[in-house]
Amino acid sequence: MMSYRLLLVFTLLCALSACSSISVDDYADKQPVFDPQVFFNGPLLASGLLKDRSGMVVRRFTADINAYWRDGVGTLEEDFVFDDGEESRRVWTLTPAADGQFIATAGDVVGEGVASVAGNAMFLDYVLRVPYGDRSIDLRIDDRMYLLGPDLLINESQMRKFGLRVGEIVLTIRRLGSAP
Repeated sequence: MMSYRLLLVFTLLCALSACSSISVDDYADKQPVFDPQVFFNGPLLASGLLKDRSGMVVRRFTADINAYWRDGVGTLEEDFVFDDGEESRRVWTLTPAADGQFIATAGDVVGEGVASVAGNAMFLDYVLRVPYGDRSIDLRIDDRMYLLGPDLLINESQMRKFGLRVGEIVLTIRRLGSAP
């Protein structure tokens, strides 16, 4: 009887821990330390892919990024080219906020995103308005960026609609030269 209860408690604890969410603070002691003002400064090149909800790769892309900071505010000018020839542009503005966070805005972002940084990681949550047929839809994006070295970052993004996962983006961002 005692072993059954122990097994039940262990199973419940495992189930509850599976529901816990990973926080950027879980990376606070990880190296190398990610400083967005250092990494996002100068020319960058992104390469990535978009997966649908089943995990099938449906698009690939590259993006030239011009990143710079003025008066403490960061700007990332992203010029995308997709494998089907489509081109698009997104310009992010990163404004420092309390507790080392950044407020992130862009033309196709609904409201403001919030970026939190700890150790080698930066998590950015926002709502992205994307074209869908002859209209647009809003997707909740959970970006998780990890600095692998001084010139290389990997980014995983989960896309959700009504709380359901509808896609994923995986990309790398490489610094192309020393910051000005």
